[in-house]
Amino acid sequence: MYLEAFTTFFSELTDTRQSAKITYPLEDILFVTLCGVIAGAEGWSEIRDYADGHLDWFQQHGYLSDGVPVDDTIARTISRIDPEQFRLCFIKWMQAVHEITQGQLIAIDGKTLRGSYQRGNRQSTIHM
Repeated sequence: MYLEAFTTFFSELTDTRQSAKITYPLEDILFVTLCGVIAGAEGWSEIRDYADGHLDWFQQHGYLSDGVPVDDTIARTISRIDPEQFRLCFIKWMQAVHEITQGQLIAIDGKTLRGSYQRGNRQSTIHM
């Protein structure tokens, strides 16, 4: 996989966080979230656990140089992303991956992840 393509396409997203309070780059949180969800993570804490378990790999590829964000940070950051802007970036990225892989298919089904919504808190569900 060409990881540079991910950063290139998703760097177009508007990061609405206060710049003085940013510890983790938006691209890091997005990439970890997408990897975790594709790997079967069913909630913010499982995404964090996935990142913890693969931290060496992420760091070897230029991500998570400041360590793994806590699940609340992941949830808060993802919830602030404009869905339409994300959709456009994702489509462009997938088109580039399609070209790079010369048409090999990667099946990603759009579903709300079971167990990612909890009644007791205000976090939204994970939908991919």
